[in-house]
Order: sequence, then C-alpha cells, then structure tokens
Amino acid sequence: MTSQNRERIWDASGKTLHWIVLVHLLILPLPCEGFLPNFWSRVLTLSWNSHTHQHMTEQSIVNVTLETLKTIKKHHHGNHAEEQTRLGRGFWRAVGEVVKSNAAMDFLSSTRSDPVYHFDSERVDGAMVMLRQLWGQTLLSVQAKEYQSARHSLGQLFHSLQDFYSHSNWVEMGQRFIYLHLLHPDEPSIPVAKEDIPTCMECFSHTCRDNLLPLMTTTEKDAKLLTTGYFSTVPSKPSGKCSHGGILDSSRYAGAKGGINKDSTSPLFSPHHYLHVEAATLATQATLSVLRDLRDTVGHKSFLRLFSVKQVPALVFVMDTTGSMFEEITAARLRALSIIQNRAGGPEEPSTYLLVPFHDPEVGPVHETDDPNQFMQHMENLMALGGGDEPEMCFSAIQLALTHSPPLSEIFVFTDASPKDAHLFDAVKALALEKQSKVTFLLTEDPNYTTETPTKRKRKRRKEPLSPDRFALYSSLSSLSGGLTIFTTNSDIHAVSTIVEDNIATDKVMLLHVETKELMSSHSFRVDGSIRNVTLHVSGDLMECTLTSPSGQSQSLLTEPRPLADLERFKGLYRISLFSPTQPGLWKLQAKSHSHLTFNIIGDSNVDFLYYFAIITNETHPGLARMEGSPIAGIPAFLVLAVTGLAPDENASFSHATLVAADGESLQQVKLNSSSSSASQSVMELVGRVEFVPRVPFCVRLTGRDGIGDKLERVSSEVVQPTHVQIQVLSVPRLVPGHSTMVDFDILNHGPARLFTLMADDDCGYLQKRGPHRFYVAEQGSFHGQVDLHAPATAQPGLTVTLTLNVHDLDSPDSNYAVAYLTVVPPDPDMFPPSCSIARVQSSCISRCNESIWSVSLAVTDRGRSGLAALQLQEGEGILTLYDSPPPMEDGLTKLQAGPDQHRTTDGGPSHGHQQHKARLENGDPPLNVSEWVLDSSQPLWVRYTSSCCSVQAELLVWDTAGNMKRCHLTSGQQRLLSDKSAETNGSGRIAHTAGVTFSSW
Repeated sequence: MTSQNRERIWDASGKTLHWIVLVHLLILPLPCEGFLPNFWSRVLTLSWNSHTHQHMTEQSIVNVTLETLKTIKKHHHGNHAEEQTRLGRGFWRAVGEVVKSNAAMDFLSSTRSDPVYHFDSERVDGAMVMLRQLWGQTLLSVQAKEYQSARHSLGQLFHSLQDFYSHSNWVEMGQRFIYLHLLHPDEPSIPVAKEDIPTCMECFSHTCRDNLLPLMTTTEKDAKLLTTGYFSTVPSKPSGKCSHGGILDSSRYAGAKGGINKDSTSPLFSPHHYLHVEAATLATQATLSVLRDLRDTVGHKSFLRLFSVKQVPALVFVMDTTGSMFEEITAARLRALSIIQNRAGGPEEPSTYLLVPFHDPEVGPVHETDDPNQFMQHMENLMALGGGDEPEMCFSAIQLALTHSPPLSEIFVFTDASPKDAHLFDAVKALALEKQSKVTFLLTEDPNYTTETPTKRKRKRRKEPLSPDRFALYSSLSSLSGGLTIFTTNSDIHAVSTIVEDNIATDKVMLLHVETKELMSSHSFRVDGSIRNVTLHVSGDLMECTLTSPSGQSQSLLTEPRPLADLERFKGLYRISLFSPTQPGLWKLQAKSHSHLTFNIIGDSNVDFLYYFAIITNETHPGLARMEGSPIAGIPAFLVLAVTGLAPDENASFSHATLVAADGESLQQVKLNSSSSSASQSVMELVGRVEFVPRVPFCVRLTGRDGIGDKLERVSSEVVQPTHVQIQVLSVPRLVPGHSTMVDFDILNHGPARLFTLMADDDCGYLQKRGPHRFYVAEQGSFHGQVDLHAPATAQPGLTVTLTLNVHDLDSPDSNYAVAYLTVVPPDPDMFPPSCSIARVQSSCISRCNESIWSVSLAVTDRGRSGLAALQLQEGEGILTLYDSPPPMEDGLTKLQAGPDQHRTTDGGPSHGHQQHKARLENGDPPLNVSEWVLDSSQPLWVRYTSSCCSVQAELLVWDTAGNMKRCHLTSGQQRLLSDKSAETNGSGRIAHTAGVTFSSW
C-alpha cells in the first residue's frame, strides 16, 4: 500500500452550488463521453429532452419484464400500467443496481477515461472483447443464482453497448438496425479504419454537419469503415481523425477539429446533437435485444428473479444449535411450518428459504432452497447438541445468511449466546446496510446475568463472569438495520416468533422506527388510506403506554382492551394491532419506561420508497454520482428518492423529506422536486438538496399527499451513519481459477490528519491478508491501496465472492465501508454459438393456406468445443422433429394432421418411413436437453420443421453447453435458413444437466 497527498476534497465553506455549477462546468477543459449518465446530467447540460443511460436502461428492463409477464400469463387480462404497480419495491431496487453499475462507468477513475469501456478512440476490437466477456459473466452469474453480481456486469455491458451508437459513425452510415457483430462474432462485421486513414474534416462550429469524410458515410456494402471519436489527450489523436467533441473535450482543437458524438441534444456538448434521437433509439433497441436474449437463455423464471419481480421476502433463519437451544429450535420450526401452510400457493408464499445453523466452532452449511418442503426437512434435521462455553460463532452465520439472501430481506437470529466472532461485526454491518436487509435477534437469555450462578441454562457452562454488555453488538446491528433485539424466555419464544409472520410480507412498509432511553417519550406516526394491517412492535419493558387516534380517542394499552387496538404482551415484546378499518391521520403514542425501548410500526401498502445520497461530479461526465457507503457529514449533497407502487391513476405528490434522528427529533427538512425521468407510471423519481449532511445518525422520512389530498408518510428502515472518511473501490476484476487478482481502492480523509485501520473480509477465504492494515492519511488527503485475492484451481465458474472493506479512525467513531462482488470466470471460455445449416426446403403452399404445408430440414451443429445442449421452438405453429441422421425426402407434402403423436416425445416415438425420430417439439414446450444425444461436438443434429402454410415463419433457439445461443429464423418462401434478423447470444455459463444447471421455462 502507498500513500499520497490530495487536494482538498470539498470547499470548507460548503456554499451552495446550484446553478453556479453549470457555469463552472461550461468553462472546464474536461472531456465528456457517452450518453449522459442520469437525469441530473440534463440539468447540467441544458438538454432537457436528452436520452440518458439511466432512462434507456430503466425503460428497456421495464418493457422486457412486462413482456415476459404477459407471455407467461396466457389468459392475462390486465394492462401494463396495472402490472407496473405490482412489480414491487424489490424490482425497482434491482433496476437501480443495474443503473448504478451503468453510471459508475462514467464516474469511477478506473473506467471513466478508458476508451475500451466507451468505444472511443477507435478501440472497437478491444471494446467488443470486453462486451462479450461481460455477457459471459452475466450469464454465468444468473445461472449460478448470483443475481447481484449479474446485475453489476449487466449494467457495465449496457453502458458500453449504448455508447457505441453515440460515439461511432454507425448512425451516419445510414444504419437503421443494431450492429449484431458487437456481441455475436459470427455475424457480418465492418472493419475499423486504420490509424493512417483520415476520418473527419475540419469543423469550426458547435454543430458539425457532414464533417465525416465520404468514406465514413458510404452505404456501399464492401466499402464501409467504422470509426469512433477520440477524446482528451490519452491516447493521442492521429491527424485527420475524428474527435469526440463538445466543449469539455480538449481533443476537439486538434485536427480534424470538431467532433461526432451524439450524447445529448445540446450543440455545446454534442456536435452531432441532431442525430441524438436516432443514436438513442438504436442503443435502446440493442439493450432490449440483450435482455430478450438473456431471458431466452436462462428462462423466464430466472429472468424475473434476476430483477426481483414481485419478490416476496425470503424466510431466513440463523439458528444456534447448541444443547441449550431445544425450545428455540422448536419455536422456529413451528413458526416456519405455520408460514408455509398458511401461504402455500398464494401470492405471499416466500420466494426463497434459507437456514444457517451455527455453534462453536462449526458454522453452516447454508441450506438454500425454493422448496418449502425441503426447507422444513432441514428444520426437522436440526438437533440441539453440544456446546460449551457461552460465546458462539453468531456473526459468521449472519454473514453467510446476508451473502446468500436477496436484498431487502429480514434475517431472524435465534440464540442465547453472545458472539465469539465479534471481529466480523463491521463486515456484517456493511453487508446489512448495502443490501438494506434487517437483522432481528430473538434472545432467550438475561443480559443482566453476570455471575457464575447457573441461569435458566443449567446445561451451559460459564467459565467466567459475563458482562451485561455482551449483547451490545446485536443491539447495534438490529438498530442500524431497522430490526429489533428482543430478550425473551423459553416459555415465550414461540409467541414472540409471531414477529416473523408479521414482517415477511410483500408490501410491508415502515411508518415509524425510533429508539428511546427516556423515562417518558412521545411519538407519532401517520396512517393514510392505502395502509392496511397496522402493527406496532415494542421491545423493552413498558410501565405505561397510551395510544391516541386522529379523532382524539385514547386507549391505555396496558389496562384497556379497546377501542383502538389489541395488545399481546410477551416477555421482551409488545405486539399491538390496530383494529380495522384504521382511521387515516396522525396517531400518537406516549410511553413510560425505565428501560431502553425500540418502536417499529409497520403496515401493508404498495407505496414505498428507495433513496440514496449523491454529489455533483464534473470530472469527465456531468451528473450526480452516488455516494457509496455512509455519506460524508457536514457537506452539501443531494437526496435522490424513487417512490414505488403508485397506482396508474394515482395523482400523488411529495413535498419534502425529513432527516430524523434516532430518537425521533427532526434534524433537517429537504424540499423535493420531480426529476421527470421515470421509466414507469408506477415510480416517481424525486431529488432535493441537503444543505449539509447531519453529523449524527438519522433515518429518512418522506412526506406527501395521496390522490385525494390526504397526507402520506413513509420512513426508511435503516439508520444512516454519517462519517468523515470515505472508501472507494476503483476496480472489480474477474477471478480466474488458479490465479490471483488485486482490487484497488482509495481512502479519502474528510477530516484532520490521523491514523486509520483497514479490515478486509470475504465469504470464500480467497483474501491473502485480511488485516488490520494501519496507515496515516493527511488532512483532506487520500490513501491508495490494494487487497489481493487468490482463486484456487478448484473454484467453480459462476461463483461470486463478496468482498467487504471497512476503514476505521483509531481515535474516533469515524468509519465507513465498501462492498464489492467478484465473479469467478473460466480461463478460456467458448464464445462461439451453434450454427443452423439448411439441408432442404419443401413447399406446396397454394392460395388456400390451410390445405397445404411447408417444411425445412436442417443440420444443427456446435461451432465451438462445448457441444450442443438444448433446443426450443420459440415461435411458429408447426412441429419440430429431431432425428439422428438426415431426415428422408418427403414423398409428397400433404395437409398437416394434428394428432396425439405430434406432441413432444422422445426416443421411441412414432416412426417416419423406416426412420424413428428422437423427439418432437411444439411452440410452448420447454427447452429439450440434447447434450447426451450428440457426444461429438462436430456431429450434427438433424431436425425438420413442418407447418401449415397459414403460419409462414418460425424461430428455433439452439444452445451449446457454454451458454451460447443461436436464433434460427425459418421462413416458408426462402431457400435459405437464416434471415437478416437472425441473432445469437454467447456466454460462458454451463447449461447441460451434466454440469448441474437445467433449463428454466414457465
């Protein structure tokens, strides 16, 4: 690791930037490349109607998702607007991850100026190699169910793919279709202009029309050449080459002057601004094509899981299995059974079940399944055995649970022991905050026990007096993540576990999350017309508690059974359920207690929100750059929110957000404005300027009005911890089995000169040195470092390694974190798709189409080394028949007869002449695994498609075992197989059953 000084990160005055930023931006000699990153870029470039990376990516994902949902619901009677409302908060968070990864290509120092990531400086060949690697990595991750890693690589892929159409002369050549060769190596290619071939003429105005040389705009097939614009000074631009252009590109002054980028509609930033819409249209079409190819390769079910569509929270249990835990295991088992039985087959059935057992020293294994019966079998197999001294490996188990569970999960931890692995607290906290997952502890132990006298656990040995603070890290983690820490008893543990059923629901929203240590405390929460099933969870010991409705009616909850709510009292937990129908308006709660109290008030509603903090960046790309980890205290920033779940006709409005301290005190109000960039009617994007980020922990409360004018409020679950130190991961390389790689990062010190310590951790044990690493950073300075990871030769391609980095000030509470996901990829992937070669076309089509048929015979082979994996008839009303050898010549084409023998069959099906077919497929059948039929990758598989002349087109999908896909388009009136619209996808994932991955299909 090496240290280096750095100029001041932020002006100490903290003065407002607002529109002054735009003036400042316009005079900076900095390059700008790519479509604009996000909605704020439109403001900074005065190009309000420009298409951004964010908009194109969001709109494409929404469209293909709705298209997929409609496909799997053959009797679907809803409309797109209604479907968008029900996509869920998890969907928009997943889309946000893709958008974040896309935008990061413009903001990270390791990628923002590298021409390979942006198709700049005629580095087209290198950019295509990278695109294909990203496709293979995405496919691998999806097939391994590593969805977060897949979203990251998909966002990177989209960015570079979209940039091609803005930075190249593709549009100027008159092309109106996407360039298939970028991702599909066997599609026709256009050569790139060599370094000594001039490509542009001089241009002396902001708008550059016809500045490309005629050779670069010709429509003659064999004379076309590709070029892309150079930007800045690295690499240097050869004489006569095109620049990227725009007022932020310093290369525009070198001959040939001007530029060709189509990033925006502003002539100040884009010399070819008049072609922006055409470039954005093709970029969007290319994005849609990738998404459809991905869906067809991994299957509809996996595709929808990739984007967490209508995601029901996972049921996640972390179970202490030492000998003292019999009652707790029984309670968890019964609660899981109740959830499974009550929700089986319904919309609230959990999508994933996860169990992580632990004791000392063993942790795991992780039991992850989609099958509730299998999960219950794992629960039944738990045995309360062994144990010993009181601490157990709890954080190791929580780390595994967070790594394997999807974002927005809630982890329920059953234990009676303090953590033996407290050194993992920072890594676990980072994962919980990064994934926005809650952690709730159900503890059957008295925290005040400090002597060697046996407690309720006579079976657990106490080697020394125990501290009453030994559970403090549990309380801290639950508080930060929005969960609870409940101290209860064996006799109450089953009743207390009701909290699991309360919280595991699709549309659960937070109305209040607050903690207090005061003797008397008063709190309020707002209920709107969309809220149902309001439940209050209070952990601690209450002396008095009074609930007051919006109309002024009161109930002493501890002594009165009515008229507002029902109270269930257990040791350590109060569960309060408001009676239905619940009166809309402001509810008040007054409590008296000598102990620490935590209030979590939840309800059911479609309307919720996501948020992040961002700062203006103008280094190479104007826009709002997301602040990763905890935000920096004391500096101005922007708060960006996405309100989800709005009904199509909902005329809701949102005026402001409030930053609220942990005790409920309002710290700062942030006025909000619409960004007008939402890709859907069911999500509203808002942005507001934070005068300064508070210096104390806080949560975010959103305030607005619903469609009928009633006030509406939502509260974030997690607690934001502002800090004065920042950690930025600069690169996320791929891992190759048997090789080492380095991850670069920067530590930015926003405070005085001081000593820091860094701890690194990963979930697979690939790190060479975890730390602690100590280093000195000057005032407002920075530190550059690296961590090394080594993937063993046995590492499985598709595996995701979760890396957490935590930095701490040695003398203050200042700390921050970063999380990175690294994917293991094969060293030499097969990237060549299968091929379809025509053998024979026969047609007897006449004017009455229903009285005649046509057929196509073809040979399907794998051009790579992986071998064929599967086939599927994607489109067409006919029948696809598979043979071992070339099918016989039809003696005469007659009317296609539908019969029982024409449905999907395999070996031993009806014979055709003297030759038996292997199988028959129809449209709607799932992919058929053929990996064991053709053992030699050079041996063809013979197929015949036969259809009525009323259906003149069909599409056959063919995969190899490396995940490469070929779309074979069949038409009745052509003597060749592949139409101009054919396309393939390629990747390096395993698809064959023998590789442990099966095809998914609805």
